[in-house]
Amino acid sequence: MTEPSVQPSLTPQFCFSTVALRDFLRISRSAIDDSITQNLNALVTPAKSGFDPTSTSVRIARASNRSIDPRACQAFKDKVLFPSWQARSDVLTYCAYVATSPDPDDPEVALRDAETEKSRERVVDERLDPYSGRYFPREPRTEQLANLLRQERSVETIVRSRTWDLVRERCGDNFSDAEAALNNWRAKREPSSL
Repeated sequence: MTEPSVQPSLTPQFCFSTVALRDFLRISRSAIDDSITQNLNALVTPAKSGFDPTSTSVRIARASNRSIDPRACQAFKDKVLFPSWQARSDVLTYCAYVATSPDPDDPEVALRDAETEKSRERVVDERLDPYSGRYFPREPRTEQLANLLRQERSVETIVRSRTWDLVRERCGDNFSDAEAALNNWRAKREPSSL
């Protein structure tokens, strides 16, 4: 069975390293969601029904529509799919918190301040150069991170929806929505707080 995604250690440096952040999300999605058909096919145990001699008469492999044992499906969802989704959700939530927090360690703050001061001292004559009045300050890295996270959350929603459609088709499930299924799994995991 495929292993769930391992959550990296969450630090602001991890979030601001867009390469590391994107790599974690990309690798996690490719291991679980992008290969969901292969992961589900691996749950089918063909030896149960015995060898079918007619299977060798077909040159093109048929899509595997054999039913999957409900226990195997549930184990896959509980041990691989949902933990991977949760790890990605935790990373996105933590990095969103970092993006909305003050950033005293921003290495470009002095550069941005210098550019802003320089733009104030500029003499602008738009009759001579209509573009001379333009000034586009650099975005702080927290804003860049927030933009990246908006994009990644959109991607995550699409990927989860596609994956959940395939899981429901092959395994059957009562939940029509991926988020509802994940929330139900979370609720079952957490000890009751009564």
